[in-house]
Amino acid sequence: MNNPQGNSAVSPATPSVKDLVTVLYGGKRFGNHVDEVWPNLFIGDMSVANDRYSVWKLGITHVVNSAHGRMHSEGSHDFYGSTVDYYGVPADDSPSFDLSRFFFPSAEYIHNALDTPGGRVLVHCAVGVSRSASIVLAYLMIHHHYILLEAINKVKERRWIFPNRGFLKQLCALDMKLQNTS
Repeated sequence: MNNPQGNSAVSPATPSVKDLVTVLYGGKRFGNHVDEVWPNLFIGDMSVANDRYSVWKLGITHVVNSAHGRMHSEGSHDFYGSTVDYYGVPADDSPSFDLSRFFFPSAEYIHNALDTPGGRVLVHCAVGVSRSASIVLAYLMIHHHYILLEAINKVKERRWIFPNRGFLKQLCALDMKLQNTS
């Protein structure tokens, strides 16, 4: 797939973390508990994820918990029951945490979930702005060939996000890796 701009011959340089922070600070700075940021792909916080009725109302078939095993994050296979498939990513929202090792497996899970008939995916963490946003950005970069800045802008059309600086560095490294292999 080409990038949305259609200029696949020109690969812009990956922006610096400082430049990305400037972009992320722009726009609205408040959020809903959950937002659809891509067709059938939602980013949410733990208040939605911990409410089975909300998950059911949204028609969610798959949950990616990017705060798996962390305090106040109840999600598990048992919590959601047999109607929702569950994928846990045991990530800390810390700049020193290596979230990048989960980029490809999570992107693959999301991609396969969205390919199932009626598939609707909720990616969440505690607040729904850092860990979950980073996982969704990686998915858009890996499976839809967005460069990092385009992925950020695409998600920001629907939700305020703010990955921590460590995750931004890891996303920049992914961006450079993907641009060098295309």
